[in-house]
Amino acid sequence: MAEDTPRGTGLPTSAPLSLGAANVGNLYRAMTDAQAEALLQTAWDCGMRYFDTAPHYGLGLSERRLGRFLAGRPRGDYTVSTKVGRLLRPTPQRAGTLDTAHDFVVPADHERVWDFSAAGVRRSLEGSLQRLGLDRVDVVYLHDPEEDDLTSALAAGVPAVVELREQGLVDAVGVGSKSTAALLAAARNGAMDLLMVAGRYTLAEQPALAELLPLCRADGIGVVVASVFNTGLLAGPRPTARGRYDYSAVPPATLARVRKIAAACAELDVELPQAALAYPLREPSVRTVVVGAATPEQVRQNADRMARPVPEELWHRLQERGLIP
Repeated sequence: MAEDTPRGTGLPTSAPLSLGAANVGNLYRAMTDAQAEALLQTAWDCGMRYFDTAPHYGLGLSERRLGRFLAGRPRGDYTVSTKVGRLLRPTPQRAGTLDTAHDFVVPADHERVWDFSAAGVRRSLEGSLQRLGLDRVDVVYLHDPEEDDLTSALAAGVPAVVELREQGLVDAVGVGSKSTAALLAAARNGAMDLLMVAGRYTLAEQPALAELLPLCRADGIGVVVASVFNTGLLAGPRPTARGRYDYSAVPPATLARVRKIAAACAELDVELPQAALAYPLREPSVRTVVVGAATPEQVRQNADRMARPVPEELWHRLQERGLIP
């Protein structure tokens, strides 16, 4: 980290389990406002106080629903992160179609436009604040910069979010991505407070362990782990070929390894999803695990799993069998 680079305070409020709010933006299937409210209320009742959202999630629907839920609650009682890099531009001519090409069941009345410029980042945050009904968010992440042009996105986007932090508009800044290369490039920049590591540090695979996490430990960068179930593969006790892995079919070698992990879990009466939730928290730089949910019952189930201790013996067995590093 450059000595003259101001740093924020990291994640202002955290607990082992936090809520990713993509589902309340109608990810994969539609839910009513009442159903979204019930899901968010269940997360709150289970002690979750960090909520992650983005303009991308349902073309702003996730932010609007989350904002309505948080309205009236003491601002110091929760933490909100959102993302920048995708501006929402109105497309009224498409309002009669759905945004299913991006997996959200919402009217396609806006389109996403990549923009990591200083002006674009500020416009994105202003739009998010309006939808959330807040005057500030705690954390802002550059969202998937590798899907545009990584070098130019970081060159423009990192100074833009740092300026937001320096002006006191956010407490912490970072990058959220499923690309280890993008996250590593961001960490080496020296200005990041947090990195949201999506699917790259899970019980199924740990590419972030080679360089990224050691760098985060050395530089004091906090890590928020997302996609801990690898989009479904680790979400049930018995992984099958019908499951999903990183939004696609499960590679046979990955499925075979995860089945061995599940068998080792069963030997100690541990559910595979329970182990998947606990595993990232063994890393000192990890601040919280962000998990999405489609129903209140899934929220409660994940909270119950996180609350159950995992015996240290499980990690020893998995290491001895060459199933985790």
